[in-house]
Amino acid sequence: MSLSSSSATLPEPARASPNEHETTDHARQLGRGERFRFGENWRRFLDVLDDDRIREAERSLRELLAVNDLSGRSFLDVGCGSGLFSLAARRLGARVRSFDFDPASVACTAELRRRYATDDDEWTVEEGSVLDASYVDSLGTHDVVYAAWGVLHHTGATWRALEHVARLVAPGGSLAIAIYNDQGSWSHRWRFIKRVYCSNAAGRRVVCATCIPAFVVRGLVSDVIGRRNPFARYTEYRRNRGMLVLHDWIDWLGGYPFEVAKPETIFDHFRARGFELARLTTVGGTVGCNEFVFARIGTASPARGQGADAPIS
Repeated sequence: MSLSSSSATLPEPARASPNEHETTDHARQLGRGERFRFGENWRRFLDVLDDDRIREAERSLRELLAVNDLSGRSFLDVGCGSGLFSLAARRLGARVRSFDFDPASVACTAELRRRYATDDDEWTVEEGSVLDASYVDSLGTHDVVYAAWGVLHHTGATWRALEHVARLVAPGGSLAIAIYNDQGSWSHRWRFIKRVYCSNAAGRRVVCATCIPAFVVRGLVSDVIGRRNPFARYTEYRRNRGMLVLHDWIDWLGGYPFEVAKPETIFDHFRARGFELARLTTVGGTVGCNEFVFARIGTASPARGQGADAPIS
């Protein structure tokens, strides 16, 4: 499917987004320094988004789900962020429903829909929370539920979010998630750094001034030792799901709330709820996301009431 860029006015989303400065749960969390402004980072990303990055997102989605296209399937983008993977799924033929808790992220996804799929009634964009049980129940079930890369582990209640997304997958459907790897004490250190970043402007400056040069130096040393072109990690970074390195760095440094889990914990959780593992990509014990694709089997409803004591920290 080819969707061309357009400048026409975007229809109202199914669920209107409130002004970010109103007294919403999201705004209160921002005011208390308890949440990163994900949508603002995505807004800057849209300024550099081009057709090459969109094609790379399509390629990575096909590879992740092991499909050639998504024609005839419903695709639920949980925590849609920039909207890039909603757009990729729509271009691959899926009927897409996108939602996010962050009003600025909802606006970013709506902007992509305005640019590339105006008046497309098979792609809806709305505001909602994966932690809101009544809202989740209103979504029905879908062939593909996509909650990968910076979603569930930033909710502040990862286990409840995992329970909710399981209910959204139709029998025979796929669930794609990514959860930060549990590194023990290192994860606690990163949580502290992210909390400092989100605390105020001074915290952001300190964290960026300290960590970004460290990232650059670490990459340079690694490339020199490995006899690789040190510029290639930046010029070819778009091959990483169509992303941009600076935006990913900022997303990592500020990504708070921040929760982690061991891969076997996630595997056991979904196996007990009628899923089988279709794909697993781990970060090998280091920092980053372990990526899972589960397939829903059978027709039984996901088990409930078993997640309260699970070791997600």
